[in-house]
Parts: sequence; structure tokens; C-alpha cells
Amino acid sequence: MNNKQSKLMLIDGMALLFRAFYATSPSGQFMFNDSGIPTNGVNGFLKHMFTAVNRFRPTHLAVCWDMGAKTFRNELYSDYKGNRAAPPDELIPQFDLAKEVVEAFSIPNIGIPGFEADDCLGTISTRSKDKADVVIVTGDHDILQVLDDHISVVLLKKGFGNYDIQTKETFINERGYHPRQFIDVKGLTGDTSDFYPGVRGIGPKTAEKLIREYTSVENLLESLAQLSPGQRKKIETDMDSLLLSKKLAEIKLDVPLEFHFDDAKIRFFQKGWGEKLKQLDIKGMSRILTMLEDWHEETHVG
Repeated sequence: MNNKQSKLMLIDGMALLFRAFYATSPSGQFMFNDSGIPTNGVNGFLKHMFTAVNRFRPTHLAVCWDMGAKTFRNELYSDYKGNRAAPPDELIPQFDLAKEVVEAFSIPNIGIPGFEADDCLGTISTRSKDKADVVIVTGDHDILQVLDDHISVVLLKKGFGNYDIQTKETFINERGYHPRQFIDVKGLTGDTSDFYPGVRGIGPKTAEKLIREYTSVENLLESLAQLSPGQRKKIETDMDSLLLSKKLAEIKLDVPLEFHFDDAKIRFFQKGWGEKLKQLDIKGMSRILTMLEDWHEETHVG
């Protein structure tokens, strides 16, 4: 912990909501409320968020969201995320529902049209790392590129409360290169989930080996003569794709968003969140809310 003793937790709202929804939807456990709106995703989202809050004990908290399907990356590459199906009908009303519940707990919702939640997470964490230790909670490995001093990433694993905790040091020890170089690795490999190509025929192991040796895509391109004929041909053939994929992989750290650190101070118990949960018929939260109330009494947070 730095000398300011503040800890900012940033939640990837999209990642938690999707994970929670798909954990129960295959079995049809949509948990409709009295208004006929499914709440399974919102319920699981809240459990994930508050389980992490109880574990890591932040002083400040904010949730970041995607704001629509199209971003600047679609302008760079029209097929970006082009393999994604539209969200299921049961999930669509839960996006707004989740934001309403977050607001009921006096937690800021942050999202900027044209950018992804990851860009907001990267921007806020970079701005805030000098005044607080930042913990990003997500299920998306892409955010590992923003790891830095005072910025850690908590990756959700199966179930609730199971985490892979990554720091700049653990990343470098495990992979042998800096988190920012993860952008170069992704440029080489592409991303099947986000549907951008990289260099055909170069997988993660080869990409990491090349970046460990040449440090960046740009240095690699200046050193093509040193590569094996097979690797050189692959890169030369997909040169444009490589450079585009690196741009698509890079998380923005300068999104024009408003974030006031003090607004994110935890104030869970200052508003009528209980009424909101009752109104929305969000069930199954009693154990976690009891933990938070115990923590509130112990620490007088908010």
C-alpha cells in the first residue's frame, strides 16, 4: 500500500455481468422479478462485486461499462468483434438494471461512447495510481497490459471468490517481458475473441519468444533479416494485419472521461439501496450484505 493508504477498486461491469449471466442461463435460471425482468445476471454481478470488495477492502469503488457495440476500433477495422452474436433477450434489460443497482449503492458508473470499458479502466487506473493502489477486477486478460506500480489485476476464476491476482512483478516473472509488451504479443497473435487476425501461423509461444528477443513489433520489423525464412515470410505477408492488430490490441490510457476520485469513496450505506434491491426483486444477497454491514461497522467506511 502506498503512503496515502487509499485503495481504488475498478470493476469491469461488462465482464462480471456476462460471466454471471452465462453461469446460470444454460439451465434457465433467469430469476425473473415481479415485473417479469430477468435478474440472474444482476444478482451474480453483485455477488462477484461485493465478494471482491469484502476480500480486498477498497476505500474507493467505481464500475466501468461498454457504451454500445461500436467503438473507434470498428472504425479502424470494420470486422472488430464481428463474430459476436447479439446478447440474448434475457440479458438485454439487465444492462440498465445493473447500472441502476450500482447507482443505488452510491457507486459511480463510468462509460464513454466510442470506447470500451477496458479503455476507461486503463485511463482511470493510470490517472489514479499516484494517489491510490488500484485493483482492477475482471475476467478479461487483455487488461494485463496496464499492470504497473500500484496497479494490480484480479482475474475472476470459476465460482465466487476465486482469483488469479496479477501484479507487474508476477507478470514479468511468469512471462519474461513487461506488461506493456503484451500489446506487441497480441499484435502478432491476433485475438479470436475480438476477431482480429494478427499474423497467420504465429501463436502465443512464438510471439512471446520474438518479443522477448526483439522487445517490440517495430524492432522486430527492423530485424526481419535475422529471422528464419518461414517466420520472415509470415510476417512480411501479414505486415499490414500485424500493425493494425497492434493498434486494436492497445488499451487507451487517455480516454476523455470525467472521474473525480472523491466521488468513488465508498458510501454503500448512505442511500436506500435496500429499497432498490426490494423494488427490483434482487434476491440472494443477504449473506454478502451482512458481511458488508459487519465491515462497515468495523471500519466506519463511508
